[in-house]
Amino acid sequence: MLGPALGGGLGRYEGFYGLIADNLISLNVVLANGSAITVSDRSYPDLWWAMRGAGHNFGIVTSFDIKIYKRTVDSWFYAVYIYTQDKLEALTEAVNKQMNNGTQPKELMNYGVYTLVPQIDPKEPVLIWTFYYVGTAQQAAPYMAAFVELGPVSISNGSIPYPEIPDATGTGSNTPLCDHGLVHISYPIGLLTYNVSTNRAVYNRLRTLISEVPAYNMSAIIFEGYSLEGVKAVDSDSTAYPHRSDNILVSLDAAAISWAKETKEVFHAGDEPGRKETAYVNYAFGDEPIEQIYGYEPWRLQRLSALKKKYDSKNRFRYYNPIPF
Repeated sequence: MLGPALGGGLGRYEGFYGLIADNLISLNVVLANGSAITVSDRSYPDLWWAMRGAGHNFGIVTSFDIKIYKRTVDSWFYAVYIYTQDKLEALTEAVNKQMNNGTQPKELMNYGVYTLVPQIDPKEPVLIWTFYYVGTAQQAAPYMAAFVELGPVSISNGSIPYPEIPDATGTGSNTPLCDHGLVHISYPIGLLTYNVSTNRAVYNRLRTLISEVPAYNMSAIIFEGYSLEGVKAVDSDSTAYPHRSDNILVSLDAAAISWAKETKEVFHAGDEPGRKETAYVNYAFGDEPIEQIYGYEPWRLQRLSALKKKYDSKNRFRYYNPIPF
């Protein structure tokens, strides 16, 4: 939990409570000079701002206090639909309609993947879309109807306690996604909404990549569409996390570096005209312009650079997406 929190920390409960970072109370941190301090809104408040969004640049967190909440419901409903590529346009439009520019109910979220599933089609990637609802199957049914009507080739669903949700939907520590020794090379980009023609174009690029270079047949395009009510309720300037205006997080999980970078640009070209490209720090490849990761407002980078000089003047903590100074 803490690792993601240092970069913001997205997740299925963010519609209710915001980012993981938004729920931190205090951090016990060892600085580069060896001193151990407690960081909070009352103790080292300047560093408190930076640790929530760029925290891996400043020290080692040895322990932390975080808010906890009562369980929302006994069981979550989930549904996993798998579609063939001919449903791409209709599926994309249906997801856009449901998300409604990032204003979907806080109980509702989705997670999509374009990837090859040989048992269904050995040559063409399929579209896997998972929906989560904090409530019963009956309550979720109106939100699922359009996706059932699209005619998926596979449906799996159920109601289970939240801790079982990740493994049941293919994203838990006991699933192939997290197999020991499996390396993920990621290239993220934030979006406001899906552009249907862009999604078709990137799908075609994935299909061509896998066809021409079979060694890349585990490549995937991943779409995260969480509810955002809790995230957008927090003042964007109050933490170092700069991407609260993003409604969707896309990541390209592929070892084909040039292909992934070019595909990111296809996504960006299809986003709202004039919107600057963003990259979630926890997924960043590492060679993105620093503004994509930490924000385009000049004051953000100036503030982070000044704090880096103050708390890590010898740049000890520079391994992961370092802040320049």
